[in-house]
This record gives sequence, structure tokens and C-alpha cells, in this order.
Amino acid sequence: MTNEKQIAVIGGGITGLTAAYYLQKQIEEQQLPYKVKLIEASERLGGKIRTERRDGFTIERGPDSFLIRKESAARLAKAVGLEADLVRNGTGQSYILVNGKLHKIPSGSFMGIPTEVKPFLFSSLFSPLGKLRAAGDFFLSKGNQVDDQSLGKFFRRRFGDELVENLVEPLLSGIYSGDIDDLSLMATFPNFYQLEQQYGSLVKGLQATTKKKTKTKGPKQGMFYSLRNGLESLVEAIESQLAEDTVVKGVSVDHVEKKDAYYNLLLGNGEVYKADAVIMATPFFAVPQILSQYSIVDPLKDMKATSVANIAIAFDQSAIKQDIDGTGFLVSRNSDYRITACTWTHKKWPETAAPEGKALLRCYLGRPGDEDVVHLTDEEILEIALQDLNKTMAITDKPLFSVITRWENAMPQYSVGHKQRLDTIREAMSQELPGVYLAGCSYKGIGIPDCIDQGEAAVDHVLEYLK
Repeated sequence: MTNEKQIAVIGGGITGLTAAYYLQKQIEEQQLPYKVKLIEASERLGGKIRTERRDGFTIERGPDSFLIRKESAARLAKAVGLEADLVRNGTGQSYILVNGKLHKIPSGSFMGIPTEVKPFLFSSLFSPLGKLRAAGDFFLSKGNQVDDQSLGKFFRRRFGDELVENLVEPLLSGIYSGDIDDLSLMATFPNFYQLEQQYGSLVKGLQATTKKKTKTKGPKQGMFYSLRNGLESLVEAIESQLAEDTVVKGVSVDHVEKKDAYYNLLLGNGEVYKADAVIMATPFFAVPQILSQYSIVDPLKDMKATSVANIAIAFDQSAIKQDIDGTGFLVSRNSDYRITACTWTHKKWPETAAPEGKALLRCYLGRPGDEDVVHLTDEEILEIALQDLNKTMAITDKPLFSVITRWENAMPQYSVGHKQRLDTIREAMSQELPGVYLAGCSYKGIGIPDCIDQGEAAVDHVLEYLK
């Protein structure tokens, strides 16, 4: 039809896939005269979501799960026919490795912040002085009102260095793969700032607002979902439901230029695609390149990203002589380890990760000051992981195999001021580039549900704009 409007989605990670899927759904349900084109520079969709299936093992090379309480991911999985494949994680004790020793993460905490006093008082993670200093949160006045501050500055003021370095930092750095003394409080956990401002004490605020856990009979339920055949099955299911001519792979978008009431997309193959609206679900560093004529996105040039790697190592269970009852451990920054965490994947995902009698461990590498580890050879990374594991577990046999994944400059960092910078960019784009929207892990949350939420929000913006 001659008046058909074109919508371009640039980037085929989970954000772009979500946007394309829900756009198509709205177009069909409302019989809108719109057409969607998803353009991905690589030869595959899914971005960081990558699953390798090998010898009965299900190996996640990117994220391995998503939070159940953030409902958008499970809702999308159900919408594309995967409801029966949703599996919860196995539960068990988690640990923090401090000064070469594994310590149980105290119960009664939220992101490392105490909500129950007794487990922290009896925890071996902290010295008596460290516990006394952490108790200062009950007596300190609330901080001055500020637009933003680093996570490290905020938590150190409330709890002191020891609790932060032994518990909070490993947990939060594990999520964002960054330096808590650089990460923005308001872009990551603004609720902590709001609780402090309202209650004066972060612990009191969490106690007042966190739902009391009621004791239930039977085993504790996991807080995460994965999929029986790996998270990439979600990518495959979404792709299978997109119209045949929707997806273009292996073609980059080199430039986007505004032309009157529409946009020209210059593609890497020399073609030009005309679009009435554009969703840019690309990494942040691609945006100033694609929108090179528009200085309003230049602040994204100063945004940082970190590099990380992970290695999945398969064993016969009999090879692990010193088995540990739990699902994994995080490593504090003051420990003499190069791995930053280890998941006992066969225990975290007992239904899916490994065949019976086998074990699958997944180690993470790369922290501020040690990002060059991603450039080491496969052999060197495997040696580092095995050496560190053998400080806590007696593994006598050689692995069955290992799978190494490197994510170079792939983990966006929400530095202090991130939210304000992003608000400024989006406001300027609404004036200078109406109908162009940013979405994805570079902007407002890095987890799978956060990316899905942003994809859905971009769909709403586009449909409202094209009315």
C-alpha cells in the first residue's frame, strides 16, 4: 500500500528482537499500515545471549538467567510458546571468598545490605570493628541531597569499607562488571538513595519496605528463570515468529540522516532504507558513528565499557574431590585471585546444565585493572581458572572440555551522572531527531528483563509518534 509507514529497528539483540516482535504484534492486532525491518550487523541474532549445547551439556556463554520478579521476560517467553520450558534455579548456599577463605553470605540481606541484624553479627565475613562500623548506619544522619554519587561513596559512608569490600562490592560489581567507586547510584539503585532520604538509615528503610519472608513448607524456590534448552531458545522462538522478510542479518547501518519527515538509513551493502521511525537498539558506541551529523549524541563518546571473559569447564563429578554444598562464590577484590566469581552450574541448574554424573563450573574473569585477561590465550585462561579453583576445591583430573567466551568492551558502565546525561540526550533527540529512540543495555538496565522493558517502551514511543 502506498501510504505504508516503515519502522527500522537497528540491532538484533534481545532489545531489538523484543521491539520487532511487539511492533509486529501491534500492527497485526490493530491492522496498522506499518512495516518493520530489523537490521543486524552480525550473522546471528541475540547479542550477548548465546547458548552452546555440547555432549549433553547446556552452556550459557552470556547471561544464564533472568529475575522472576521482573515479569517482562517470562511474559515474552510465554508469548512465543516457551512457558513449558521455563525452569527455576536450584537453591543453595552462596559464598564470598575473602582472604583465601570461603565465607557464607549472611542470610537476611538485600544486595549485601543487612535487613536482619543477627546473621551479620555472627558472620565470619567481618571483623568486630567492621561490624561496629557497619552498625553506624543506624545512627548516621541521612546524606545531603545530591543529583548523583558513586555507589562506593554512598555505601562506604553508611557502612564503612569492610562491609562494602567484603560483600557489597563483589555483589554489585558482579552485576555491572565495573568499579563501584565509578558506577552511578541513581542509574543503578536509586531506591537505596530514596530509602536513606526517607528513613535516615538504609537498614531501617529496607526493614520497613521489604516484605517479610513467611516460612513455607518444602524446599526454597529459586528467584531466577532460565529455559530448558538454554536462553538462546528464546531468541530462536522470537525470530521464528517474525514475518519472513522482517530480519536482515550481516548488514550494518552505517549512517542515519533526517530527510524532511523521514529518515534515510545508509546500509553497509550500499543500499538505502527509508524509515519513518527508528529504534536504535545498538551498543552506545555505535550511536555517534551512525548519527555522526548530530552532536547531540556526542556525550555517548565519553561513556565507558569494560571487558570480561568467562570459561565453562566440564568434569566428571568424581574429579571434584572437595565438593562444596552450594551454588557458587564471589571473590572480594582483596583476594589473591584472578577469577571474580564461580558458579557451580550443575547445581544452580540441576535440570538442564549437565548430564548425570557430570559437573559444570563457570568462572568469570576481568575486573578493573585486570581487563587484559580477555586477551590471553585459551590455554592461559584455563590455567588461571584451574589454579584459582584448586585453592578451594581439590580437582584432580583434567577437564572433559572448556568453552571460553570473551566480551571485549561489551559491558556498558553507568558512570556518575549517567541518568542526567541520558535525559539530556533524549530530550535533544525529541527535538532534533523526532521518531528516533535509544533502547538497550547501554541506557537503563543491563539484565534481560530490563532490555525487554526498554524494547517494549520503544514500541510505545514509535506507535504514539506515528499516529
